[in-house]
Amino acid sequence: MRVPLIGVTRHGLRVATCEVAGVETVAINLLADTGARYESEALNGVAHLFEHMVFKGSMRRSAREIAEAIEDVGGQLNAWTSRDMTAFHARVLARDLPLGLDLIADMLGDPRFDEEELVREKHVVLQELGEARDTPDDIVFDHLQEAAFPGQALGRSILGSEDSLERITAADLRSWRDSHYQPGQLTLVVAGKAEHDAVMRLAEAAFVPAGTPGVRAAAEAVRFSAGTAADHRKAEQAQLTMGLPAPGYHDATHDAAVLFTMAVGGGMSSRLFQDVREARGLAYSVSAAVSPYADGGLMSVHAACAKDQAAAARALIDEVLAGAVQTLSTAELERARAQAVAGLLMALESPTGQADYAARQLVIHGRFLEPCEVIARLEAVSVDEARAAGAAMLAHAPARAEIGAGAKRRKAA
Repeated sequence: MRVPLIGVTRHGLRVATCEVAGVETVAINLLADTGARYESEALNGVAHLFEHMVFKGSMRRSAREIAEAIEDVGGQLNAWTSRDMTAFHARVLARDLPLGLDLIADMLGDPRFDEEELVREKHVVLQELGEARDTPDDIVFDHLQEAAFPGQALGRSILGSEDSLERITAADLRSWRDSHYQPGQLTLVVAGKAEHDAVMRLAEAAFVPAGTPGVRAAAEAVRFSAGTAADHRKAEQAQLTMGLPAPGYHDATHDAAVLFTMAVGGGMSSRLFQDVREARGLAYSVSAAVSPYADGGLMSVHAACAKDQAAAARALIDEVLAGAVQTLSTAELERARAQAVAGLLMALESPTGQADYAARQLVIHGRFLEPCEVIARLEAVSVDEARAAGAAMLAHAPARAEIGAGAKRRKAA
């Protein structure tokens, strides 16, 4: 991947262009450094509802006209919301870059927020929420977030709740836009067959301040808690999760924690998969991952197992994690490192992957970290450092969330 050219428009929008040889398309990624973590409890779900509602029409285009404009040229336009970021992305032929940028800028800069559309879209989000609740291996992670971060925005559902969605008004959506979507709060990356000066000219014209700029409240600091949550619904299979505090993006031990987690639960060769599924047959699936934020994170383990094997699976998972702190081997670390490096480089073989990577690096670190720099950091992690990172996470009592396992519920500590 080439180092992108980076500039800033007169309105403060950071713009990066990644030229990719041999392609005829461009990937556009507009990343906002905001998400559900910045919501108040009363307006839980506003970040995600905002993302939905900008697709329902601007002052220039209806929802249908937005959809037809992008598909008339064979392009794709979508978005996603997480707890700390929101992205709007498009893929078009290189000649249609002006249209792709104009659509995203129009949606975000001048959304219609029609009251009737807002009522309808709330029903759509409620259906999405219902689908998540009906999917045990999905909703169990929301339960885990709540158990690990009780009383915090990080612990609430990205989708919101029936009560909070009911409260959100068009004025709330406009206020969210004014406080979180000014050009200086956004990062635009274009990757593919694109020339930086042309991208800058288009961005200068398209992305201008919208509304009356508001002040974004600071995110609440991460406070981990060893809470538990149990869902006693009837289910054919038990869903087990546990969570431990993990280092954030900027922590010096972040890479070691990621590699430790990948070694114990990152694939079919991992300790958890081999011991819990292959050797003992206690779970159909078992895995571990780290979800980092700026100032902390969550290391989570998930297993899907028969209800009558939940206790045995839970005990073995705890045993495997504790054992890895003492005996993680060089071979295991090297395997995890190879997975991490290969995953990074494979993702960068497409314009979409490059646009996503560059946008995340610029938002998280404030600068572009070349892939070779990230790889060098991964290669510098020793077995002792990986074990130490694992020990630091496991030094805390875990948060637990389970569905169909028969465990009793107790309040978060």
